[in-house]
Amino acid sequence: MLNNKSILITGGTGSFGKQFTEMVLSNFDPKKVIIYSRDEFKQDVMRKMLTERFPEKISKMRFFIGDVRDKDRLYRAFKGVDYVVHAAAMKQVPACEYNPFEAIKTNINGAQNIVDAAIDRGVQKVIALSTDKAVNPINLYGGTKLVSDKLFVSANSYRGDEGTIFSVVRYGNVSGSRGSVIPFFRELLNQGVKDLPITDERMTRFWMTLDDAVDLVVKALEESKGGETYVFKNPSYKITDVAEAINPNADYNVVGIREGEKLHEVMITSDDSRGTYDYGDYYIIYPNYTWWTKDTDFKPGGTLIEEGWEYNSGNNTEWLDVETLRDKINELGL
Repeated sequence: MLNNKSILITGGTGSFGKQFTEMVLSNFDPKKVIIYSRDEFKQDVMRKMLTERFPEKISKMRFFIGDVRDKDRLYRAFKGVDYVVHAAAMKQVPACEYNPFEAIKTNINGAQNIVDAAIDRGVQKVIALSTDKAVNPINLYGGTKLVSDKLFVSANSYRGDEGTIFSVVRYGNVSGSRGSVIPFFRELLNQGVKDLPITDERMTRFWMTLDDAVDLVVKALEESKGGETYVFKNPSYKITDVAEAINPNADYNVVGIREGEKLHEVMITSDDSRGTYDYGDYYIIYPNYTWWTKDTDFKPGGTLIEEGWEYNSGNNTEWLDVETLRDKINELGL
């Protein structure tokens, strides 16, 4: 599917971008893979890593310094591009709260720039990465990503009959990714902290790996027809069980839930259930707009989920216990 294709990843030096690029180079023969991001140092580190791992394919890599806020630079970067995976965003909740206008410029204005540049440059597909925080948002990061999701879904209404296809992939915290709880706990233990800080003993999260995230984006690239939101099925875990799996012979301290933080990750709301179909390993939330028609844009084989059902990490049917978590954490190699 990605053979002889030009693929551009915004925010490509992040955890997802690096994993996705390695997957593409390992399994396909692309025409070009373009990393579009702002940090020249991270690009240089990534270039050296890929040169060592894929010496025969490094000539296919391109590294563009650019910001999604800069529409002119996006127009230049998107020339001849077949697929765009949009992973760039301001993601840290406290940073977005303290710098709200900057978050809006990147997460909302940047999304609009992606849409405009993709349509005008004839990009075939755009897959935008979303977050559980965009579902019933209670912080600015979630609010900006909700708007971003709406922009990408609605972009299908004015792309034209043969224009760019826009879809969204939604997932929560990726286990082991930069800034997530597992490396945070590991760092505290390395610093000599005995009792790990727990915000709330009731807190749950979904377990999702970078490989899961990459696989879901590939699936969206393969089959999306425009307007879908893809949600992967994941097991849940209790944050207290993670603390025990990492630090089995110690206690933990309850420090209180932080501003803008939820007890449970919510992926699909009860209101979205009316347009959500179960496809075995994942769900698709279909849009409810006049431009979307089930006859042409629906993937067969799905089962409509029960109306009023909500998919969150607290009501899940599949859970990871402490021993399984310990094994999975060790597999991350952190």
